[in-house]
Amino acid sequence: MITITAANAVLNLLLGGTSISVPTTYYVGLSTTALTTNGTGYTEPSGNAYARVAVANNKSNFSVATIATLTNLSTITFPEATPVGWGTITYVFLANSLTAGTVWYYEALTTSRIVQANATFIFVANALTFNMINT
Repeated sequence: MITITAANAVLNLLLGGTSISVPTTYYVGLSTTALTTNGTGYTEPSGNAYARVAVANNKSNFSVATIATLTNLSTITFPEATPVGWGTITYVFLANSLTAGTVWYYEALTTSRIVQANATFIFVANALTFNMINT
């Protein structure tokens, strides 16, 4: 889902011509807690080789939008969880920086995933869906 911050930026651009700074790179993050519509409330794994994954903002990595929705076109691979796991991941999000920053989109995982020690968390192509309409 699009966050309120991102939706406001798009509306201000389309209706009023206020410029926005579109990230050239998004950082995919994981959360063990639910995010709110304003893009807060996430709890990322701490340590154990966890890091957000950089994804260039281009049409090689993101599909063309259809019905206000698009997907990831490339595989997104997180570092191996080591020496211990990251816990139960329930949400994924896109932010504009490697740490902190503004969350632009987020979604709940269809099925929570436990990341154990020595596991690698991967989103294959088309596994993530990003919507402009919050339903």
